[in-house]
Amino acid sequence: MHPLVSRRALLFAPLSTPKAEVWKFDRLDRIAKHKCSILGQPKVISTKNGKAVEFNGETDAIFLDTHPLAGAATWTWEVIFCPYRGGRPEQRFFHLQESGSQSRLLLETRLIGDQWCLDSFAASSADKQTLIDRTLLHPLDEWHHVAFRYDGQELCHFVNHKLELSAKVNLTPQREGKCSVGVRINKVDYFKGAVRWAKFTRSPLPKNQFQTW
Repeated sequence: MHPLVSRRALLFAPLSTPKAEVWKFDRLDRIAKHKCSILGQPKVISTKNGKAVEFNGETDAIFLDTHPLAGAATWTWEVIFCPYRGGRPEQRFFHLQESGSQSRLLLETRLIGDQWCLDSFAASSADKQTLIDRTLLHPLDEWHHVAFRYDGQELCHFVNHKLELSAKVNLTPQREGKCSVGVRINKVDYFKGAVRWAKFTRSPLPKNQFQTW
């Protein structure tokens, strides 16, 4: 091939799409390709933007034998969810856990009056980091988008596409494991609310590529 043709082909080639896995919470037997193990009686509900799974904050949870970000050196984890009034002050609504270690990723809420703030946590074999600010509050009983992102150097989280907190940290990729939705994986700190959608991207997405809700 002529060199000019080759260069033009490269110039106009479409950008590659980061590898991602999307989970829709619209059934209880399976999420994406993963079989669910159910604790309690979570319910599939209808919302104006589609179905979601509702958790009662006491006994309901979903467990899956997969760690959707296993092996990822950089990543973006997005969730669309609705925290309800009446839940416990500290709730773990999504937990990714490496098997046989304390390496994990957690998304949590802290309820303060009739509002909530996001508590995100990452731990790997190399380092760990918590991101929380109890003054950054959001209304309960409403749908929200949260994003937890790591670019290889900086860990940060967003609520409704707005950057809230960030910190420098050295996180190593996690190995295969499991995850839980609606409770911490050891069955404490149950979540009262609903989860509609999640996306796991093996790349640090800019916020203009986050899902709308």
